[in-house]
Amino acid sequence: MRVELTGGLLGSWQRRNRVATIPHVITELRKAGNLENLRRLADPSVGPYRGRYPFLDTDLYKTLEGLAYEVGREDAPAGAREFFDEVVALLEEAQAEDGYLNSYFQDPDQPKQPWSDLGWGHELYNLGHLIQAAVAANRRLGDDRLLTISRKFTDLVVRKYGEHGEEVVDGHPEVEMALVELYRETGNADYLTQARLFVDRRGQGKLKHTIFPGEYFQDHVPFRELPSVIGHAVRMAYLAAGATDVYLETGDQTLLAALERLWDDMVATKLYLTGGLGSRHSDEAIGDRYELPSERAYAETCAAIATMQWAWRMFVATGKASYLDVYETVLYNAYAVGLSADGTAFFYDNPLQRRPDHEQRSGAEDGGELLRRAWFGCPCCPPNIVRWMSELQDQVAVARDDVLYVGVYADARITAGDLAISVSTDYPWDGEITLTVENAPAEERTIALRIPAWATEATLALPGAEDETPAPADEGWVAVRRTFVPGDVVRLTLPMAPRAHGSHPYLDATRGAIAVARGPLVYCVEQQDVDAPVDDLLLTPSAVSTAIARQREDHLVLELTAGVAPEPPAELYPVITGASKQSAVQEVPATFVPYFLWGNRQALAMRVWLRTEREG
Repeated sequence: MRVELTGGLLGSWQRRNRVATIPHVITELRKAGNLENLRRLADPSVGPYRGRYPFLDTDLYKTLEGLAYEVGREDAPAGAREFFDEVVALLEEAQAEDGYLNSYFQDPDQPKQPWSDLGWGHELYNLGHLIQAAVAANRRLGDDRLLTISRKFTDLVVRKYGEHGEEVVDGHPEVEMALVELYRETGNADYLTQARLFVDRRGQGKLKHTIFPGEYFQDHVPFRELPSVIGHAVRMAYLAAGATDVYLETGDQTLLAALERLWDDMVATKLYLTGGLGSRHSDEAIGDRYELPSERAYAETCAAIATMQWAWRMFVATGKASYLDVYETVLYNAYAVGLSADGTAFFYDNPLQRRPDHEQRSGAEDGGELLRRAWFGCPCCPPNIVRWMSELQDQVAVARDDVLYVGVYADARITAGDLAISVSTDYPWDGEITLTVENAPAEERTIALRIPAWATEATLALPGAEDETPAPADEGWVAVRRTFVPGDVVRLTLPMAPRAHGSHPYLDATRGAIAVARGPLVYCVEQQDVDAPVDDLLLTPSAVSTAIARQREDHLVLELTAGVAPEPPAELYPVITGASKQSAVQEVPATFVPYFLWGNRQALAMRVWLRTEREG
């Protein structure tokens, strides 16, 4: 099937990616020396290896994957084709005779040898991103140069670490889902077997752990025995996505059972309201159950992408709309917040609160901008954003048998065999989605539309009907089955009343607080939009329910009335006597903005969660 985004918010994100983000990332990659790291393998006079990490080639691979979707377009980004061809040529020249390719370990000045540090060397992680770029280029451009390079490297890995080789795993999962995709592209069963082996070997004592224990690498127990999502957040979600791919190709029910259990536990106890994953800065890790501090949320942008990859695969595996509910939350919040409105600056970590005196930095780096930054010493997130933006249309709909599942709503044209529809909507700002049939077979077909969990009282208007009727959802889907004809119109309406969210009583960081959402969007308040300190604001559910949505530039803000708490005590830990009741001493108008748009103005205070003003 084929999906093309034709407009709306997601379409505008893709245009911004082409016009601003891709040219910016190409410029930064050149400045950072990623191309020189490859070039110096043939010409050491270029200078020493630039950068402190052995996985910087992946920033090129992720960018190439995104470019594979863009360079063939009439409005391709400036310089994109030249960059693509230049990097591919450098990779062809740099690859060793046996297929090995890694500019860090091939560098003659590096003390480490290839394959000497699988815990931190990221060599198979590098290969994974190379494969994904190669498959994208082969499918989208009919260009098999990267596929030839990646297969030569993969065949080396199969010889070295396959069924008859050393039983090892990489410290950073990612290659597993890439190997499955390479199997799908080539039909070579060795690649699927290798992916299965890497999943099955994890937790079997095959990896030498340094700096962090096995839990960090999801390597302390076999995957199927993991009690919960744990350790480095990106590693965890990439591993789970790869394991889901292995299940999809093998039908291994023990894998699916583990994946469903891990997913359910994550959503119930370890995922931020925004869909962010990972609460610990020290090791970029998922914390304990209910350990979700707002101001210290790490919620790395790459972890958001990894969570979406896992969510989409779980939807494909099960057909359950609940996975797409989480996907959508991540897409519009934890992922989207990682990129500035102009497309040229990034968040690495994505907190849900900024204190007035906080200097927002990213990772272990000091200096630089107080909010988003143009680049990082570990720049894994910007190229990851590039590739995911280019691929958004791939996660809109799925055709299975004679059913077309439309799971993500955006202006789009969808073609599934002999059924073609166009989707028109102002989602996520508005909940009306109109589908117009452009082409249809003479037989019955089903169009299944997702009803998000937050969308109560959704309605549906069928072809030929003027009035809308309730759209009862069956496990998150409403199905329209009929013999469609060109011109038929189906209209789904999802009411978008503002919602007040509380949190589980075990979640200490936000116990008794309220957050604001509308549709799939989480909202926050920035100091610029209220005439009282955001730390002193109080909210009630009734204030949220009566909030008014108003247009501001190209987005909707929520206007509501917040209370202002009395002046706090001077003591850090005052003695409390009698009953304590939090009530406002005055009220102020407050404007809440979509969380993904915070941090595009001055570096001032921000909050997603606000204290509750007790009512009654």
